[in-house]
Order: sequence, then structure tokens, then C-alpha cells
Amino acid sequence: METSLLVYVVDDDISVGESVADLLATVGLEVRLFSSATDMIDVLVKIANKSGVLPSCLILDIRLPGIGGLEAQECLANLQIYIPIVFMTAHGDIAMTVKAMKSGAHNFLSKPFRGQDMLDAVRSAMVYDRSRRESERGRRELRERYESLTAHERKLLSMVTGGMMNKQIAAKMNLSEITIKVHRGQLMRKMKASTLVELVKMETRLPKSGQ
Repeated sequence: METSLLVYVVDDDISVGESVADLLATVGLEVRLFSSATDMIDVLVKIANKSGVLPSCLILDIRLPGIGGLEAQECLANLQIYIPIVFMTAHGDIAMTVKAMKSGAHNFLSKPFRGQDMLDAVRSAMVYDRSRRESERGRRELRERYESLTAHERKLLSMVTGGMMNKQIAAKMNLSEITIKVHRGQLMRKMKASTLVELVKMETRLPKSGQ
């Protein structure tokens, strides 16, 4: 695993939390321990919008004083804080597992668990979180490029990706074909697309009106 990646561990049993932290430290992971879900949520809320946050995951005991693990999962979802969760419990049952997984839990480990199972679960969660962050960054950058376009360029984008030729667009917009070629080049530069195929792929990834 990579070094300096961050794992949040929530367990009201300090000895369990420290044991998990020691295990993860053997593969170079940084761990932040919490004895309550409330404290963990407060921290995640503060850093949720910070840029450059390292890929991370949350190891969450399902039975906690105050806010339990499933309730904490729901709270994070409502706050739109997206972090892969690995649940752990000594009291889990099928219904609890199903509910956690349907709500987006990444994995579910029953205590006592093998150290390797925990490491595998965390590794998988880290890979997932890195991929999600990269996808989000790509969507954000694409949206920023689109928002830099003028209304005229957005209309042109729709026509170009719709398969219209320069001659057809020129007639539609009552402009010369040479002018359309110039505007089309500007559109490609702003969207950072080197080919029509790339431009079409970008257009399909843009959120549609009302989304």
C-alpha cells in the first residue's frame, strides 16, 4: 500500500481501535482514532470540502454509544460526505449486513476478524476512493470548461456533437463556413479536445439540463 493514506477508525473499545491502528501502521497507513461517531462526523464535516485530501476510508463499529454505525452512515450520506465504509461488529446479523451494504457500505467484517481480511478490505476501499476522487475531479474540470463557453459556443457544441457539418451549421447560424471553422477551433481549444471523438465523449459526460 502507499504511504500517508488516511484511515478513520471509530470504536468505543479503545483497545480494538488501537489494535486496528497498529495493524494498519504496519503497511504505512495513517490512522485517526475516534471513540464516538459524533466526533468522527464533526471532523469529516470540517475537511469535506478541502482540496488535496488524500484517498481515505472509514472503519466503523456498528454498535456505538449515542449514534450507532448505521445511523452514522445515514448521516454522512445526508451530508453528502462520500467515504467508503468498512463496518465491523461482534453482534452483526444478516439483516444488519444487508442494510449496511444496500446503503453503500464497502465491506462488512465480523469480530474477531483476521488481520489480512482487514488489510484487504482497506486496500479495496482505498482503490475505490481514489478512483471516485479522480472521476469527480474530471467531471468538475469538464464542467468548468463548459461554463467557460459563450452561449454561441454552447449552441455550436450541440450542433457539432450532433453530427452537423460546417456547411450545415453555417446555414443554420447564418454565418460563413470560414467563420464556423474559426469558432469551431476556439470551441475545441476551450474544451481541450483534440478530436471530434473526444469532444463528443465530453458532451455525453456533461450534466443535462435540470440535473
